Amino acid sequence: MNTTTNGAFASVDLETARDGTPLRHPHRPKTRYRPLAALRHFHELLKDKENTAEVFKIYNALPSSQFIPRVRALTLSQHGEALRTSEPFLPPILDDHDALRKMPRGSVAHAYCDFMEQEGLSAAGLVEEFEKVGRPVYDDLVQWFGSRQRDTHDLMHVLTGYGRDALGEQCVLLFTHGQSPSQGHLLLGYAGSVHLKKMVKSEAPIMKAVRQAHRIGRACPPLVGLSIRELLIKDLRQARVELNIPEPHWYHECHRIWREEGVDPYDLLARQQGMTKVAAAA
Repeated sequence: MNTTTNGAFASVDLETARDGTPLRHPHRPKTRYRPLAALRHFHELLKDKENTAEVFKIYNALPSSQFIPRVRALTLSQHGEALRTSEPFLPPILDDHDALRKMPRGSVAHAYCDFMEQEGLSAAGLVEEFEKVGRPVYDDLVQWFGSRQRDTHDLMHVLTGYGRDALGEQCVLLFTHGQSPSQGHLLLGYAGSVHLKKMVKSEAPIMKAVRQAHRIGRACPPLVGLSIRELLIKDLRQARVELNIPEPHWYHECHRIWREEGVDPYDLLARQQGMTKVAAAA
């Protein structure tokens, strides 16, 4: 860890990486804990689930006191420095399907390509969606860490087996909380799941499914701190064993019951569209 008092950052002493990148840019605004504001924004999101700007307002109103310590612990470590050198930005790695397809069959890379191609997604496309919100970008370690959390969102789907249906997104959101705890994840994950349960009258064990996802996220080492290049080449089944990711039993049970009841689990997505991006929020 280094400090600097020169140049653009002369007003404050800053923790920096070895290359001089500050942990937190001095112009990055500090957030305040405002739970009532978060509830107001959540109600606005329920009115218009396409309004993903409300998602960011929820997170801004419920900042985690442990976020900066988590960023510091990874980015200022020797391992974090190595990750920033080898994987400065994940989308070019994740979107190079030609290179990923050269990895062994059955690997995380092949499963990731299958998922992204079937869903018509790209890592660059996710970046574009977030840029539409107009959030300022700062040249600091917080930005790198937050981008990395965002860019591993679809990889979480692949590793956990949760789909892009409404329940699958809620499960990934609570898996994300297990990885990176914040009250924003909890509010969006559990309140969103309760809303889904009210919206679809069914015997499906929705709350059991999301609680299981939450537990799995806590047991799995944070993906943000793993070498994604090394993870991609691993056999998918073996990777799940190493990461303590079991079969999402209750999620599959919800799908089974819905289908028996004549409900298409993926048709719920149209009514829950705005919730599909919250799990990737920083």
